Amino acid sequence: MANHMEKLQQIKENIEKVMIGNETTIEFVLTALLAKGHVLLEDVPGTGKTVLAKSLAKSVDGEFGRVQFTPDLLPSDIVGLSHLDSRTNEFVFSKGPAFCNILLADEINRATPKTQSSLLECMGERQITVDGVTHPLAAPFLVIATQNSLESLGTFPLPEAQMDRFLMKISMESLDKTQETALIQRFLTDEPLEKLQSVCTCEEIVELQKQCEHVYIHGDLVAYMVDVVQTTRKHAKVASGVSPRGTLAFMRGAQAYAMVKGRDFVTPEDIKSIAPAVLAHRMTMNVSLDATSAANQVLSDVLSSVTVPTEDWSRR
Repeated sequence: MANHMEKLQQIKENIEKVMIGNETTIEFVLTALLAKGHVLLEDVPGTGKTVLAKSLAKSVDGEFGRVQFTPDLLPSDIVGLSHLDSRTNEFVFSKGPAFCNILLADEINRATPKTQSSLLECMGERQITVDGVTHPLAAPFLVIATQNSLESLGTFPLPEAQMDRFLMKISMESLDKTQETALIQRFLTDEPLEKLQSVCTCEEIVELQKQCEHVYIHGDLVAYMVDVVQTTRKHAKVASGVSPRGTLAFMRGAQAYAMVKGRDFVTPEDIKSIAPAVLAHRMTMNVSLDATSAANQVLSDVLSSVTVPTEDWSRR
């Protein structure tokens, strides 16, 4: 396990050669990668969402795909299509950009629901079906989708089914004066993203994902996580609470976050740290205005009300 922790630290340090600050955001993206999940990055333009995705892709020696989502984008522009080869008079499948290891779905909410839904199968089942033929995707496979939290004109909000496919919904962190000054100095005469080299292979990532499944969760903590999820379903401000898929995502996220933090067991702090990122976007609120803030407030109330068990969490 120690070697795996060192590899994760190498990836994190490599990304930090480009990114200033955003330590928690980087940790959450690595958490999603280890847990075989996907990330929705929601923030205003210019905060480094695309740079973060590219930095991770360059840190892993895998294939990177990018799709700029627009209203006229078609599902075939993402997954590919079959066309008739005039030489052989047979249909040939041309793979789309989704056939990669890390896919950046830029401004995903600008595409129509039909195009958005073309990602459902590949995000949930790691495969793409075109014309009745199923094509498996390579491992690892991570979707990092971005969307602008301010602009709503000309956008199509992601439906609940699509939101539930994302392990985490996170935002970039604000830079303080020192960090923003360091950002200017770093990019003043250099372009660190262009020079970034890979520090990890796809095979090593797959092995890390396997190790993540063996991170220990004490039985009392499993019960605590279930209590948190079930409490979200009973809250007066919540129309629809976290789904069973969300419960599994909560568990996998806690295991992966513990591993990112350098441990082979989960603590209550791990669970509380990832809860807003994993659970808030899976809750449908009764309030119509600023549902994200309302969901985060509900989760804060739930985490405060559910009793945290006390144990030796490393004890098997």
